[in-house]
Amino acid sequence: MNPTEKQAVLTIALLAAFADSNNSDAERDAVRRVAESLGGDEVNAAALYQDVLLKRVTVASAASQLTRPELRQLAYELAVGVCDADKLRNDAETLFLAELGNALGLTQPQIAQPAATADALATVPLHGGVQAEAAALPGAVVSSQPSVSDAELDQMILNYSILNGALELLPPSMASMAIIPLQMKMVYRVGKVHGYELDRGHIKDLLAAMGVGLTGQYLEDIGRKLVGGLFGQIAGGIIGGLARGATGIAFSFATTYALGQVAKRYYAGGRTMSTQMLKDTFNDMLGEARGLQAKYMPQIEQQARTVDVNQIVQMVRSQ
Repeated sequence: MNPTEKQAVLTIALLAAFADSNNSDAERDAVRRVAESLGGDEVNAAALYQDVLLKRVTVASAASQLTRPELRQLAYELAVGVCDADKLRNDAETLFLAELGNALGLTQPQIAQPAATADALATVPLHGGVQAEAAALPGAVVSSQPSVSDAELDQMILNYSILNGALELLPPSMASMAIIPLQMKMVYRVGKVHGYELDRGHIKDLLAAMGVGLTGQYLEDIGRKLVGGLFGQIAGGIIGGLARGATGIAFSFATTYALGQVAKRYYAGGRTMSTQMLKDTFNDMLGEARGLQAKYMPQIEQQARTVDVNQIVQMVRSQ
């Protein structure tokens, strides 16, 4: 993927982030921070952010920069993931995706399949799926029961972290779409162990309180893969991805691990932590988690070599 193609794909992703007419200041700020963090010699994401915000680029102009069919499909799938990252897309986002699919010259099946998968992931039931998860996670998966020991809960959090680190290495965009639903299922299970029946809105608010915006997190994942070249391996496989994906692994593994550990403290303490305490604790845990990456890298790499993306999608969709 050349610099022009990378810029076009990231532009489409940013356009998708702002397709929702109800963007909040917090969401805009999160997207801006992500864009600024992805700046580089090939893609000036901060400048792209300004172009999108000031409407200096359009869906048609960005789509025209993508001539290869596989890149057009990739750009559409990533846009669907952005629209569904924080919730099921609304009417404005649906209209945007219809315009994008048309501008990219995609067929109806090419448009419908990613949308259906993203919808299923965005509405994934937080409960259930223990047996399906046990087949995919690199270790035992604890059920949502109060009798679970602290050590078992730590192992479950680690299992989710290793899996999400592995998904970071995989080129298919479906793998990226699965990371956030898996994080939400993990937090749900942690809360359930401590006697709390959580819904998706509560978990989303908790993650936001820690400073982890769902749309921003997904955009950052896209940006890292574009800049690192992992999306260039559209045909599949992870050859070369292990080295280029090191930063992404640290992010997805560490973010998942920190979310799980903070959630464990939050629910064990009766949900009394303030927003500032949540952010501070999350940042502290994030630093600790990044230090664990090297220790668990062999397991992450092994998981990346054996994981079946279709199995993961079925896992997070399972009742």
